[in-house]
Amino acid sequence: MGKLEDIVVSTLESSDEGLTLAEIAERIGQSEKKVFKALRKLFNKGIIDSENRRYKLSNR
Repeated sequence: MGKLEDIVVSTLESSDEGLTLAEIAERIGQSEKKVFKALRKLFNKGIIDSENRRYKLSNR
């Protein structure tokens, strides 16, 4: 994983309810476009899940 993906995973670990794209971008100080690309990579790897536009770590 890249550095941004690690930061996104760390941010999601601190949230039980999951976070929206905008919430993640605001918390880590990155653009939504960059965060979306990182989320897409993480989703494709099965590391995160998305429900109602909220992202959280998958139950591996």
